[in-house]
Amino acid sequence: MRKGVKGAVIGGVCAVMVGGAGYGAYNLMSALSGTGGSGADGVKVLSGPPGASEVRETTTKFFAAWEKGEAATAASYTDDAAAAGTLLSDYGGDAHITAVHITPEAATGTTVPFTVRATVSYGGQSKALDYKSSLTVVRGRTTHRALVDWRPSVVHPQLRTGDTLVTGAAASPPIEAVDRDGQVLTKERYPSLGPVLDELRGRYGSKAGGRAGIELVIHHQGEGQADTTLLTLAEGRAGKLRTTLSASAQAAAETAVRKYPESSVVAVKPSTGEVLAVANHRGDGFDAAFLGELAPGSTMKIISAATLIDDGLTTANGPAPCPPTATWQSQTFSNLKGLAPDEHATLSESFARSCNTAFVKYADSVKVDSLTNEAQQRFGLGQDNWKVGIPSFDGKVPASGGPDTAANLIGQGQVQMSPLNMASVTATAMTGTFRQPVIVPQRLDGRDLATAGGLSAGTVAQLRAMMNRTATSGTAAGVMAGLSGSIGAKTGSAEVDGQTRSNSWFAGYRDDVAAAAMAQDGGHGIDAAGPIVASVLRTAR
Repeated sequence: MRKGVKGAVIGGVCAVMVGGAGYGAYNLMSALSGTGGSGADGVKVLSGPPGASEVRETTTKFFAAWEKGEAATAASYTDDAAAAGTLLSDYGGDAHITAVHITPEAATGTTVPFTVRATVSYGGQSKALDYKSSLTVVRGRTTHRALVDWRPSVVHPQLRTGDTLVTGAAASPPIEAVDRDGQVLTKERYPSLGPVLDELRGRYGSKAGGRAGIELVIHHQGEGQADTTLLTLAEGRAGKLRTTLSASAQAAAETAVRKYPESSVVAVKPSTGEVLAVANHRGDGFDAAFLGELAPGSTMKIISAATLIDDGLTTANGPAPCPPTATWQSQTFSNLKGLAPDEHATLSESFARSCNTAFVKYADSVKVDSLTNEAQQRFGLGQDNWKVGIPSFDGKVPASGGPDTAANLIGQGQVQMSPLNMASVTATAMTGTFRQPVIVPQRLDGRDLATAGGLSAGTVAQLRAMMNRTATSGTAAGVMAGLSGSIGAKTGSAEVDGQTRSNSWFAGYRDDVAAAAMAQDGGHGIDAAGPIVASVLRTAR
């Protein structure tokens, strides 16, 4: 998951959920038909979900062993003794957590919430540790015992598979991150910045001039991932780190994404490439705004339209007919329901109405690598060379043959983007110059930024005209209504296997701010991503 939001990963999650659902259904049927059967030796074997008394007995024994620091004994009451034993041993070992007292709350079925109060001691320093977590009791598949369904979050809600707990001298000094105007940025005030600030500390803490303290941290599996601090036993000295963020834009982004589940947004300053805001509202805590890898739907038509213009295939006022369907290499593409066909449409008209078939029809004319070359050479995408200041995905526009040649033109197929990528695309379309996004100034570490050739003045004028038409009288008009200044937009929706609704995408600009948003399972572009972008554009400067 840390590498990005990918179809394969999502599919893997689905497989686990399906497996769990099947197991639950089997147990439910067993419970309905009786409390159990007989084993080969004639001894009654319990089946079905554990009863209240079993849940109480298992959790009581598990908590008691955990409190005493008896890791192996506690682990024996779980359905994965090896993994549980390792993490519970680290709890009292490397993490130096002692005097553990666990208070269970009333169970809801087989799920038991609980509170942990403990003490962390290291190097003559001690501090109280308090937090809440929960566990679920399940029926062992082979033992038929009531066991704790093991997952790292039982020990602490922020732990994930592969994570470890460690107390000691911090790997990096703390930072006091400030925005472009010197306003302090904290994860308490701006929750989405939690992972961002952790990464900035890991990369720039020593350069900011601070001194490391003593901390209890979650050490994440995977090279280059910053630790997550859970408790500070001895304060270090924070060094000041200036970022490109805008506190007002960040506040607007945080508020906007909270209205839509699984959503992310990024805003950049087109004249400089500086990131003004980055926000996520996700259950998994993943930074999809910077690291997401998803099909961008029709927002990709910004690059596709530029490709058609730069390759001399048509112009904004040139032909781009919009038939009801279009077939390419035996795959038939259609438009959104309700979009009337127009055999005499121009590229500008088809762009503003988000006609898929108009772009698919040009699959006969473009080369297999035309879109790839445009994305890499003019928009700076897909070469794995962005140095934003924290980890980011640089976009992917492969030279795909077959049906994907057409699908890529409408942001499906093999194309993958993040909101950061599409905010950059919008900025490049607006200015004609690719400026690699940055979240900390380049002068801080002298890193080499990615470059690209950019767009001609003629192409920029046509793209801006088409995006302005989309924002004022096309598919984005309702969302962008009321925004003054120079505006432009592109709506998008991307179909995903296994989802009831498409992913919502939207990219737009207003004066010297460009933003892009994505909401998984959010519907059409105007349903979720559009309102998020409009909210940010209304505030950001």
